[in-house]
Amino acid sequence: MDLGISGKTALVTGASAGIGRAIAKALAAEGVRLAVVARRRALLDSLAGEIGAPLVIIEQDLMAEDAAENVALQALAGLGCVDILVNNAGGSRKFKLDTDEAQWNEAMTLNFTRQRQLTHRLLEQMMAKKWGRIVNLTGKSEPEGINGAFCAKAAMHSWAKGLSREVGKHGITVNCIPPGRIVSEQILRNYSPEYRQWQSEHEIPVGEYGQPDDIANLVCFLASPRARYITGAVIPVDGGLRRYQF
Repeated sequence: MDLGISGKTALVTGASAGIGRAIAKALAAEGVRLAVVARRRALLDSLAGEIGAPLVIIEQDLMAEDAAENVALQALAGLGCVDILVNNAGGSRKFKLDTDEAQWNEAMTLNFTRQRQLTHRLLEQMMAKKWGRIVNLTGKSEPEGINGAFCAKAAMHSWAKGLSREVGKHGITVNCIPPGRIVSEQILRNYSPEYRQWQSEHEIPVGEYGQPDDIANLVCFLASPRARYITGAVIPVDGGLRRYQF
């Protein structure tokens, strides 16, 4: 299927590994010109080698105060415009009852504030062209306990829904993808092989953990003209793991 995005431009955050890296490679395979953001420059350089096409490489810690502005300026300078924004960067933050304000602020900044700031920095040029795609990688709505990332991702869902209602008339869609158990550095670090096997057999209807490409495939579709009538949506990619009805 021709998705019709060849020649478009995209900015992907958290692109050095896992889901973000798979998204960058999938978009590049569709002919999209890319700017990629992460802290680990060597991994971004190797990504460029795998893709075999020039990339705008932006080495940036998104916790820096001026990170969103820096990323936006470098992406626009390197690509000329940004048609597709994939807000992928983030990370789990399990908290206790006595977690301090600095840790809460870090979790909210990394998992919500920077995505919001970067998106709003790029909206004007999308509106001027009457076309844009914003895809946010978020999180589940079933927290087992207090997790700063889950709280931030809930804010992302609310913000993205509201934003979608404001920018739809400009040809811009805004959607969220909460991944399930997708094989990544974080998953391999946090869950033992024994637990992954047990969960695959007992909790995931399709019987296995997902792969980063399972997310990347949906991102490419949502980034395309074929998804023009999908906006304000939260679309899980989780093999049926989540039990909520909607």
